[in-house]
Amino acid sequence: MLKWIDEIRITPLSWLKAGIYACAVVLVYYSALTQLVLHDWAKGDYSHCMLIPFVVLYLFWEKRHALISLPSTPSWSGLVPLFLGFALFWLGELGGEVFTMYISLYLVIVGLSWLHLGWKKVKTAGFAFIMMLAMFPFPNFINVRLSLYLKLLSSQLGVWLLHLYGMSAYREGNIIDLGFTQLQVADACSGLRYLIPLMILALILAHWFKARLWKRVFLFLTSIPVAVFVNSFRIALTGVLYSILGPAVAEEFFHGFSGWLIFLFTLGVLLIEMWILKKIGREGGESHLTEETPPKAVVQDQEALSPESVLRGLRQPRFLVTLSLLLLILFFSQGIEFRGKIPIAKPLDRFPLQVGQWTGTPQQIERQFIEALDFSDYTMIDYSNHQGQTINLYIAYYESQRKGESIHSPETCLPGSGWDFREADGKPVVNADNRSFHVTLAYMTKGETEELVYYWFPQRGRILTSLYQLKFYAFWDALTKQRTDGALIRIITPVYPAENRKTAEARLHGFTREIAPLIDQFIPGNDVQR
Repeated sequence: MLKWIDEIRITPLSWLKAGIYACAVVLVYYSALTQLVLHDWAKGDYSHCMLIPFVVLYLFWEKRHALISLPSTPSWSGLVPLFLGFALFWLGELGGEVFTMYISLYLVIVGLSWLHLGWKKVKTAGFAFIMMLAMFPFPNFINVRLSLYLKLLSSQLGVWLLHLYGMSAYREGNIIDLGFTQLQVADACSGLRYLIPLMILALILAHWFKARLWKRVFLFLTSIPVAVFVNSFRIALTGVLYSILGPAVAEEFFHGFSGWLIFLFTLGVLLIEMWILKKIGREGGESHLTEETPPKAVVQDQEALSPESVLRGLRQPRFLVTLSLLLLILFFSQGIEFRGKIPIAKPLDRFPLQVGQWTGTPQQIERQFIEALDFSDYTMIDYSNHQGQTINLYIAYYESQRKGESIHSPETCLPGSGWDFREADGKPVVNADNRSFHVTLAYMTKGETEELVYYWFPQRGRILTSLYQLKFYAFWDALTKQRTDGALIRIITPVYPAENRKTAEARLHGFTREIAPLIDQFIPGNDVQR
């Protein structure tokens, strides 16, 4: 066998247990792993995540001598992260939140390692365990907000750099008007796909940087402004080259190639920063880490993989308890359908086009957005009155909310092409049937354009306004009712130049009063049986 395999000195029985655990964990988290590998890692912002498992394996290999020198001290304390991981599994499985499943998987891996190897070994390989978290993308609501913030920030800095160069540029949201053309700082240009990989790279460099702790922390933290500024420089450079070479610089090959050049340039900035930091304070007794010398390994006899030794090893209480829990979770999660599909009471294409003084015109959503939203039924109608005022109604219904197929709050997916989300607040509404419920009010601006938005979530007889409520009750109702059906209602009206917000909100409030009883005729309530 290869020399490095012999160095590991893991008994055949330990390999067998690890293989059994791996099979059980993969089966339990199969849907989450499929979502992670085939969907999340396929996104441009998180394509780097597929490299993290190899980095983690190398980090474990880097600590092999220290791990070999420590005896394994199994501890029941490992049940703490293990049980927390199991609790998050059910929260994510029943609530339809895939990020919760990712953290659950991480805690189960940590718990199994702690349970069988002991805390000292887990602590010794602590950085490798920390790096595991880099495999998982941010939750969608964080990802959307961060991307929107970075787009706006990169646009502002890009325009500032263009002004320094002497070019005339005007920014509206994330749209940069150069006079002869407009550049849109889209999601792909937000800098998120450079910021996160660069932060991970800076973290690894800081781990290997043999310097004092403050220098390593400084190196990691400076990767954030460096990535944002360099991405803004890339946007400004695109504007300059656009005026010289034409639109090709903002398209396909040149656009992607410039991204790679920017990333390599930023890496060079970090390496130069490391060189400068290493020069600082050397005379003052700089503390350098010495190269790790291989300690003397604790050599144990390799136990033969005989039937008697296998049975004796597999009967160990820790292994039996943990494997039994994993198999029980697998049985209940796969053997019981917690999310029955509840069909809509009436198809939404029959929604009334005449509501009081308002006359509606149905609108269609593009196919790509329909596939991304993955709802069961929807309607989108533009209503107008005799004064020419307009209100847009959007209803999306989900027969069953599952991982990757659940309702997204408008607060996290409101239009990103220049729109700025200013505030959100709860508002009581008394509908035409004199029933009171709460909605969320959102205020949006785009240049001089203003819009007011009402939205709420009818969920199995409840009216919810918070994404956190949405996830909790999806979990609870899946557990107690075997139902996760629900809907999103979103109503938008502009604030016209001749009116103020209060007038626009009064119009929105009045329309909501009239529309609410009609919506109840389409969305299944609490009395529907699975």
